[in-house]
Amino acid sequence: MSKTVPTSLAALAMVLAAPAQANDLRSDLAEDMPGLMELYRDLHANPELSFEEHETAAKLAKRMRDLGFEVTEGVGRTGVVSVMANGEGPTVLLRADMDGLPVVEQTGLPFASTVTATPASGVTTGVMHACGHDTHMAGFIGAAQLLVDHKDKWQGTLVMILQPAEEIGLGALAMIEDGLYTRFPKPDYALAFHDAAAPAPAGTIGYTPGYALANVDSVDITVKGVGGHGAYPHTTRDPIVLASAIVMKLQTVVSRNSSPLDPAVITVGSFHAGAKHNIISDEARLQLTVRSYSDESRQLLLDGIRRVARGEAITAGLPDDLMPTVTVEDPYTPSTFNDPDFSESIAAGFKQRFGESRVMEWSAVMGGEDFSQFRRAAPEDIKSMIFWISGTPQPMLDALKHDGTSLPSLHSPFWAPDAEKVIATGAEALASSAIDLMPRTGS
Repeated sequence: MSKTVPTSLAALAMVLAAPAQANDLRSDLAEDMPGLMELYRDLHANPELSFEEHETAAKLAKRMRDLGFEVTEGVGRTGVVSVMANGEGPTVLLRADMDGLPVVEQTGLPFASTVTATPASGVTTGVMHACGHDTHMAGFIGAAQLLVDHKDKWQGTLVMILQPAEEIGLGALAMIEDGLYTRFPKPDYALAFHDAAAPAPAGTIGYTPGYALANVDSVDITVKGVGGHGAYPHTTRDPIVLASAIVMKLQTVVSRNSSPLDPAVITVGSFHAGAKHNIISDEARLQLTVRSYSDESRQLLLDGIRRVARGEAITAGLPDDLMPTVTVEDPYTPSTFNDPDFSESIAAGFKQRFGESRVMEWSAVMGGEDFSQFRRAAPEDIKSMIFWISGTPQPMLDALKHDGTSLPSLHSPFWAPDAEKVIATGAEALASSAIDLMPRTGS
């Protein structure tokens, strides 16, 4: 982005003052980093599953109280809300997510998680911060420390939230339904960051104006039939054949019903039917993940799935009482929309602070993030943005360049980000953005 030529001495003074502010925050953050890295290692070694973040929430709530915030625990079950009023001005919400994943860690880190737990599936498993939420929390605490140390630079109300259950897409909604915007100051702006397993140096900031992440729907289709002996298929109505036809026809919902300019995905991730070689079952079950951006696109896909399932069943000669059932999981994770002008403004501040080479616009992805709920609950009142920070260690980038070794993705048991660069960048980015959004006025 080209720099704007100042049109007044006041504007010139603001431009010249920015680097001093950047160095001021950065030097203070450098002193905080040993403690933040110690916190990161503790969080990494002690992950907790969604809505089970009791110890995580308690230890971070204590830190926020020690910094002078008014802290409320148990919001949305295990969420934490910390509020600091610092004069008249806007209200800024900063968010970090807390939950780990049911993944057995294989990073080889000296502080790797050995925690086990039993999630809703009933199968005991290892637990790991395989999505980097430990870096989010450490960066969040770093930002809180900077904002407390630099209260003379901002005025307004800071609402910092530690959100549970992002991995199952339910934590943000739980906090909102528990009175986040009625019991606490309602924000004018909401910000968060997420680490990324990106082909870019660790500490690179990526941003996406507009739709950044997708609607995520989980859909179950139960395909009914008439079972029987595999040697006499003419006496049956084979649900496996019907379900197979549905799987193939579903691909046309995207390719022939959805605009090629409107990203959409229908993936059948699970197909279960039958239990023996020579028996035709009377039921088959399909599990789908469905991705879209707009509400209109989402509805087109869901309607198309229902239409295909029923249409193929009619073609197969099934009566009305054996029509497939289509169940859409509710609640779903809605798409994340970064307000374009707001995102460009925040990104411009990042470029000035970190340098243009470290800040770049990235394409939207079809993954999901329930940070979307904070804007969606009051879209006319709240401007929001989630941005990415690459955590890819340099050796991984070197291997990718030299021999094409693929990068481990988020949720991989091998994902071990360059935590120091993610945390330092995230803390400074959140704190500096909050200061920019709540500038000190007057003497």
